[in-house]
Amino acid sequence: MERQRISSGAAFEERVGYSRAVRVGDRVWVSGTAPIMPDDGDPPETPYEQARVCLGIIERALAEAGATLDDVVRTRIFVTDAAFIDDVGRAHGEAFATARPATTGIVAALLDPRWLVEIEAEAVIETS
Repeated sequence: MERQRISSGAAFEERVGYSRAVRVGDRVWVSGTAPIMPDDGDPPETPYEQARVCLGIIERALAEAGATLDDVVRTRIFVTDAAFIDDVGRAHGEAFATARPATTGIVAALLDPRWLVEIEAEAVIETS
């Protein structure tokens, strides 16, 4: 089966050897997505705004793979503090109000101390 690799152009992709997303058949896996800003600028300060940045990057990767947020069946939300989950959950709920994917929330340290949240997603593209 053909493998479609989607890149966001982040320097980490080449250096670490991964893709922003990969599509095989009707499945799309989106890598953990942090609030990476153009030219390595500072991300927004709040967990909600950072989550919106992450979800925008995910939405663009899905679109390039031929999917939408409504095709997402699973997400994983990583936050650096459990107190952030309400704000991040609000952004997640806005993005996935229709899809309502299975999800997991995890408290973890992230690679950049400016990041408060990272989100990964899996989608199944419905074919008729």
